[in-house]
Amino acid sequence: MTDTIWSFAGKTGYQAGTDLTGFDVEAIDGRIGKVDKHSEEVGSAYLVVDTGVWIFGRHVLLPAGTISSIDVEATTIYLSRTKDDIEHAPEFDRDKHLDDDAYHQQLTGYYGAPHS
Repeated sequence: MTDTIWSFAGKTGYQAGTDLTGFDVEAIDGRIGKVDKHSEEVGSAYLVVDTGVWIFGRHVLLPAGTISSIDVEATTIYLSRTKDDIEHAPEFDRDKHLDDDAYHQQLTGYYGAPHS
């Protein structure tokens, strides 16, 4: 299977069925928040991250392909993106993120292909 930005890469250590809710999320250069919600749906896997006080009151949608690794014991997800990348991502829209192809295309264009 070809890795896409909307799939968990095998090298991340993600195991199907793992509940990632509440996991800490770390960008390359520091903590960005906690997982509020996630999906492991094939071809549409993502995290919704509550950024807490870092970007007050904001949530971000991160395609699963932005994840570099997952430490289940430490309940921490590591991203292959910087805090700046996350901060300047397209605005999260809770109402349209599930069925809006244009929104998914916008995020695909912003994040590009998965990083190795």
